[in-house]
Amino acid sequence: MELIADLHLHSRYSRAVSQQMVIPEIAKWAARKGINLVGTGDWTHPLWFRELKEKLEETKEGIYQLKDKSHQVFFLLSTEISSIYSQGGQSHRIHNLIFAPNLAVVEEINNKFRSYGVNLLSDGRPITGLSSQQICEIVFSIDKNCLIIPAHIYTPWYSLYGSNSGFDSLKECFGEFTDQIKAIETGLSSDPGMNWRIVELDNRSLVSFSDAHSPQKLGREATLFDLEANFNYQQFKEALVSEKIVSTIEFYPEEGKYHWTGHRACQVKQSPEQTKKLGSICPVCGRKLTIGVMHRVEQLATRPADFQPEKRPSYKMLVPLIEILAEVKNSSVSSQSVENEYLRLTTEFGSEFNFLLKTSLEEIKKAGGERLAEGIDKVRRGDIFIDPGYDGVFGKVKIWPVETEKNEAKEQMSLF
Repeated sequence: MELIADLHLHSRYSRAVSQQMVIPEIAKWAARKGINLVGTGDWTHPLWFRELKEKLEETKEGIYQLKDKSHQVFFLLSTEISSIYSQGGQSHRIHNLIFAPNLAVVEEINNKFRSYGVNLLSDGRPITGLSSQQICEIVFSIDKNCLIIPAHIYTPWYSLYGSNSGFDSLKECFGEFTDQIKAIETGLSSDPGMNWRIVELDNRSLVSFSDAHSPQKLGREATLFDLEANFNYQQFKEALVSEKIVSTIEFYPEEGKYHWTGHRACQVKQSPEQTKKLGSICPVCGRKLTIGVMHRVEQLATRPADFQPEKRPSYKMLVPLIEILAEVKNSSVSSQSVENEYLRLTTEFGSEFNFLLKTSLEEIKKAGGERLAEGIDKVRRGDIFIDPGYDGVFGKVKIWPVETEKNEAKEQMSLF
């Protein structure tokens, strides 16, 4: 069966995260989104770990559900670790996801981190001076069935390939544990097509998750797995390792907040082509620009942009339904009318993914009007306008861009 998974998120105990990120709300919104398997996030935090033990029960080996059965959503034990350390005379800041097969293993890993002086109470995503290789050594020595996946691998400041903090290869980062890194998370600012250009990723699964900091952001990226109906943790791991991935659901990478190179303070933004010509120094203030994900891919890639592998899972590009509705109504995503319409449609059609991916345009037209059907059709065909994100600023999506915006974009490109 096809199962939609979103396995990277954070609890209310992480910085800049909504207080609504509690287990019952995560389960409720996962069901509304159409997510079957969701990560717990933050199991290193003692208070969150206690809540997980109180709210969840193991229903299949390594797979958990709410004890009160209020929502039929499965949970997988997941967390994210931030490592800040020096290696080879350089400073590195790397985020890695860790998946564990049961709560007993989680408790043992947490105790081991404490023995290394990690302050697990400081944040849901704790900061440690342990290197990626040390993280692997600790985790895999406790249980080889654990999984470690580099998170949002191109984010400039905290990732494997980050332009300001990362490495140029998996081997440099993970050393002797490189072969045990079976998958990477592409992140919001890149998609699988961009990653197909990187040769060392050929034998690793490409997964996409939301990194949600609020319930409403769940599922903005997700991965579809081919799993048995009564799957357990081991079967999930085998599906990931053997790439039994049907497809991924992707944020348009241009909408990600680090897609292009730029400097937010000076409102300077450059495509990779422009950066090659103009360099990486801000023309306004003279400071170094934040190198974008697209430029970083160009630096690492040995294949052309149109490279198509023979056997890799497909991917679908989506714009969240709440954003589509806001544009249909010419309103904000936080307006009451938009929220009410979102709740009505996701209730009537079972879930957001069902509505966006499987519902016919005729049904959408009947339920939400001709303009909504037209908008979803344009998103499905990729007939939209995106002003790319840069240096921490999310890109802006327009389904019906006004002509002046199109012309301004063309004029900006012609300057270079």
